Amino acid sequence: MKKGLKRALIIIGSVVVLVGGFIGVCNIIPPKKVTENNLFLRKEGSTKPMLAAHRGGSLANPENTLKAYKAAVNEFNIDIVESDIWMTKDEHLVYSHDKDIDRMSDVALFDDSKDSHLISDYTLDELENFNFGYNFKDKQGNYPYKDLVTKDQADRKQVLKDNDLQILEVDKLFEQFYTTNPDLMFIVEIKNGGELGFKAATLLDELLTNKFPNYKDKVVVGTFHDEISKDLKENHPTILRGASTGDATGFVVTQMFGVNIFNNDADFVCLQIPMSRPVSFINLNLAKKTYVKRAHRRNIAVQYWTINDAEDMKMLNELGCDCIMTDDPELFNETFK
Repeated sequence: MKKGLKRALIIIGSVVVLVGGFIGVCNIIPPKKVTENNLFLRKEGSTKPMLAAHRGGSLANPENTLKAYKAAVNEFNIDIVESDIWMTKDEHLVYSHDKDIDRMSDVALFDDSKDSHLISDYTLDELENFNFGYNFKDKQGNYPYKDLVTKDQADRKQVLKDNDLQILEVDKLFEQFYTTNPDLMFIVEIKNGGELGFKAATLLDELLTNKFPNYKDKVVVGTFHDEISKDLKENHPTILRGASTGDATGFVVTQMFGVNIFNNDADFVCLQIPMSRPVSFINLNLAKKTYVKRAHRRNIAVQYWTINDAEDMKMLNELGCDCIMTDDPELFNETFK
């Protein structure tokens, strides 16, 4: 063998050994825990993950309504409420997955001049006039609440309120369960970005601090807006945070390449991820035990969304995940009965 080639092989081998040793050290060094007491972690000895009703369980009841949340807690015995919040025109926080109210409500009966009716264009009082069970289709293909009220019915608002099908304010949900279900937990996603998102974070913080302090360590707040996540971290440090898109990406990438030491400053308490994520031309598999184990070393809870298949639920349970968010809490209970 020529001396030059031999030398090159020695150098390459040395580099491989050094890189391998470096990666090994990165994985041996004990990671810093984000918190000593994370209530969102699966209880020791539990045979199943926590159950989170996504939007209150949107396959069972009209999503994000008090009807859905009552059923989720009282009938399906959920552990965690999953919800999305938006700001109204008069700065009330309300639950809705979408920025508009067209998909779930009967707003088009009152105004068919446009396809999208934004929450931010209505006051709370105006929003409470719409039937948020109008377009709900149950598992049998029926629309049980479509004809609950007529457009011009005099007691329309009262009927909707009595049936828990008005748009729901954030504080009303906390109030509903604060005394009866003190251990109930919440996943809250702030949907507004920019200034409205900053305002939503402030209002939520004030609400928990001043009216519902015993829920403060049972509410984790997430967002797809990195600027809102930064604002929560800097201006609302007592609010528990879920991983932002940037946070989650950093965690997954450093885990993939075995250099977790470079992600040791992550301070979110919940890693909320789907089972897979398309990246360029590949579908990145996120349902791996290695992600769960690494998160648990940091006392970070791993929560998967949105899981509506029994076999997927079983597989994620085998991985040791902490929570499954599902539109179908009834299916979850059947799977783990």
